[in-house]
Amino acid sequence: MRTTPVPATPAEPPSSKVAIVAALGANLAIAIIKFVAAAFTGSSAMVAEGIHSVVDTANEWLLLLGLRQSQRPASEKRPFGYGKELYFWSFIVSICIFAIGGGISMYEGIEHLRHPVPPGEPTWNYVVLGVAFLFDGASFLVARRTFNAHRGQRRFWAAFRGSKDPSVFVVLFEDAADLLGLLVAFLGVFLGHQLQNPYLDGVASLLIGVILVIVAGLLLRENKSLLLGEPAEAALLEQVTQLVQADAAVVSTATPLSSYLSPHDILLVLRVEFQPQLPAIELSQAIERLQAAVQAQYTDIQHLFIEPMTPSHPEQAQPVTAV
Repeated sequence: MRTTPVPATPAEPPSSKVAIVAALGANLAIAIIKFVAAAFTGSSAMVAEGIHSVVDTANEWLLLLGLRQSQRPASEKRPFGYGKELYFWSFIVSICIFAIGGGISMYEGIEHLRHPVPPGEPTWNYVVLGVAFLFDGASFLVARRTFNAHRGQRRFWAAFRGSKDPSVFVVLFEDAADLLGLLVAFLGVFLGHQLQNPYLDGVASLLIGVILVIVAGLLLRENKSLLLGEPAEAALLEQVTQLVQADAAVVSTATPLSSYLSPHDILLVLRVEFQPQLPAIELSQAIERLQAAVQAQYTDIQHLFIEPMTPSHPEQAQPVTAV
């Protein structure tokens, strides 16, 4: 059996890093402003929003850490590289949104319902919410533009489910949750002040927590799937199969085995039945020729293994497609 890995460290698209940095700067500034406003007004919703922004700031830092760690070169201990570091840290970010962001926001809401505080002067809250909405809106536009550049013509949910780059969709969903949370916080402060009902502020905090838990659940599901390993797209595998089968030295191929190691790093195993009369040297040349052809056309296939397959398993083989 001949297997020839081709180690490589794919470069992360700079657009995803730009979106993360933009979100980090916005969330850090907003968190400070929100806590200042909460200190002056005693608003539970503003405390929840401040916690939300702190968690988001930490999350962007973790995503940047994942990007940097995933770009380390392969080593003896990690022959396939460190690409899955990005998936791991994205999974941790999802847990933080669920446990810290959603959990603490709900706790704040419950405490405020148990011990309501009469609403104070809301001017500070309105100013902070307005400034925060501008910052988060700008960050969301950057994240949406980055996501749209990656998804092409696919529908939103299809692109989200099919995306292999969590650094793109995690920031988008965080920013969307930020904007929804700000709207809920505004309604809680405004209605609580107008109706002189302190319980509405606590309800707003609870709703912010629910929003974060729902977003975290979606992200946890997708990041778990990426961390466990998702196969390459069926269309890509079909194209590679046709390319290999077009070679004169190939009789048939089995179903390719594949897994994403990072957004631009695919591990692919091709089981190929070659012409039985091929001498060993020509077999080696055929394998090298197929490797070069596949990787020249599909640059995301960074680790390619071609395994000669004996005709003793005809049920695994696919007939050669006429070209």
